[in-house]
Amino acid sequence: MGLGLARWYFGPEVTAYPVVKADLVKTVVASGHVETPYRVDIGSQITGVVDEVLVDEGQTVKRGQPLIRLEREELQSAMVLAEGAVAQAEARMRQMRELTQPAAQETLKQARATLANAEATYERAQRLAKGGFGTQAALDEATKNLDVARTQARTAELQVYTSSPGGSDYVMAETQLAQARAALATAKARLGYSLITAPRDGVLISRNVEKGAVVQPGKSLLVLAPTGDVQLVVQIDEKNLGLLKVGQSALASADAYPDLRFPATLSYINPSVDINRASVEVKLTAKDAPDYLRQDMTVSVDIEVDRRGGALVAPARVVHDANGGAPFVLVSNGGRAHDQPVKLGLRAGDRVQILDGVKPGDLLLPVSAGVRAGQRIRAVQP
Repeated sequence: MGLGLARWYFGPEVTAYPVVKADLVKTVVASGHVETPYRVDIGSQITGVVDEVLVDEGQTVKRGQPLIRLEREELQSAMVLAEGAVAQAEARMRQMRELTQPAAQETLKQARATLANAEATYERAQRLAKGGFGTQAALDEATKNLDVARTQARTAELQVYTSSPGGSDYVMAETQLAQARAALATAKARLGYSLITAPRDGVLISRNVEKGAVVQPGKSLLVLAPTGDVQLVVQIDEKNLGLLKVGQSALASADAYPDLRFPATLSYINPSVDINRASVEVKLTAKDAPDYLRQDMTVSVDIEVDRRGGALVAPARVVHDANGGAPFVLVSNGGRAHDQPVKLGLRAGDRVQILDGVKPGDLLLPVSAGVRAGQRIRAVQP
């Protein structure tokens, strides 16, 4: 039988696709960039001149590692002065306890003894004057001496009180010591601020300072991307918004390393839509992200939005009237094409789940083959 006759008798060769049992996964594909969940701006807490920058942009640093050193001479001098003021205030307190207070107590003892003697003399002079044996001049002298002794005793008591804990002189000395210690703590802190260190582990992604620069509080000198979970920020077409849920799994890859994929989890969906791009910003968290990822690196992600395990799957190209109310396929059986109504399930890319109407291994003919039901064909698998 000639080739033309065989073609007429057996029908044309048509590529047929078998129905297979497989997991069908629907994904939403998008692209975006790498971004740490937050960045730390590192600056100076004091005004000063940069003596040395100890790190470079892109360098990995550990918490407490020195980053920038400021000139320290003036700050060291201020701390020496503050230390001297503390020593002076402490000496004043020791003097109060060791000299002033004991001396005041001794003076008080003497004043009380003098007062007791003056009181006895006054009583004697008063009795003699009443009995007519003393003179008025002697009584006046005793009265004067008694008044002086009382004044001296009150003064001595006041000196003892003011030099004792709670007294004005003691409190003033304590206050001066506290102020001196506070000034020393401030001087030490300012000296410590002259060495700027890393607040936590991370990678320096920006450096805006050089040796000799004058720095001030509030100005960012370095930007640190802390070590930890990496965040992927991507834009999703708003038509896919209904498919997304926080917690969905995804596979991501950096454009610089397209063959290396790593897992991520959808962690945030922006509540608003970008009207200019008709897209929604979503963020994915990549735990234990690969070391080759860099800040702002371009990435592609496949977010898994649905999965059907052990489904009957066929190429979408074999389904006729897929979007209509009566989808069907052409099955190759006995050398002829037979139409078969089907019920469709999940659609994922160029594959579709068939819920009813076919069985595993059935050979289905593509719509593009132009085959009609009942036509002879020779089915060949791709």
